Amino acid sequence: MNDRIVTVFGGTGFLGRHVARRLRANGFTVRVACRHPDSADQRDPKIQAIRADIRNPISIEAALVNAWGVVNAVSLYVEHGNDTFHAIHVKAARAIAQAAREAGAERLIQVSGIGADTASPSLYVRKRAEGEHAVRSALPGAVIVRPAVMFGADGGFVATVLDLMRKLPAYPMFGRGQTRLQPVAVDDVAEAIARILLRPECEPATYEFGGPEVFSYEDFLRSVARDAGLRPFLVPIPFGAWHVLARIAENLPHPPVTRNQVELMEVDTVTSPQAPGLRELGITPQPVRDAVRDLAHVGR
Repeated sequence: MNDRIVTVFGGTGFLGRHVARRLRANGFTVRVACRHPDSADQRDPKIQAIRADIRNPISIEAALVNAWGVVNAVSLYVEHGNDTFHAIHVKAARAIAQAAREAGAERLIQVSGIGADTASPSLYVRKRAEGEHAVRSALPGAVIVRPAVMFGADGGFVATVLDLMRKLPAYPMFGRGQTRLQPVAVDDVAEAIARILLRPECEPATYEFGGPEVFSYEDFLRSVARDAGLRPFLVPIPFGAWHVLARIAENLPHPPVTRNQVELMEVDTVTSPQAPGLRELGITPQPVRDAVRDLAHVGR
């Protein structure tokens, strides 16, 4: 056990919640920095929730007092007003890295995403890549982690797919379902982050985390349905139509689909064989079918 403090920005999000738990399981004291601290896990006295706004440098500095390590797990999927992809994924990420350096934090992990590329036609993907560069410029020793699409028993990609399959008479498929993806368990990603922080030496590497199987999108849907005992009717819908639907949906308070989600489904999101991943950290990735069976049981 140790008393090293790790500040987790975005610690109440889907990944952030799991990161906080895995850090505690590995002996760290966790400071969850978020806009709504009441939503953090209050059961563990060594998970401290504080109010923080990553758009405010003073707020960031306060969250990093005495912090040994930092994890930036903040993510934005739909732009609203001042909350733009550039503001959150680039400007705020840079501010966190700069503040971590000035506060004397020894470790920083920046959560990005597989496929981050400054040349991407997707604004979201470009800003993820620009954020990586901004963090490394501010703190060269930072570690970048790029998870594939994540799933878990408490949410994520598989849960959304199963929910739609149960509710819809026909399942609308992105394009012809040929995009390749490599879903990864959120627990595995969280444990990997904890293990990186536990390493005695931390090289400024870029990790890519994916599950044990690579699917085409159509094969993924059919696999999930089969393991859940469902027989959905899959309907291919051209990406052009999806972009129109997403543009309209983004006017809703909780859009069911966004343009950046459509753009992400147009490109393969699989790990690079050259990048270190879960296995290099001693983690055997969990298959999707385990989560599907758990979620299918809960959904009955």
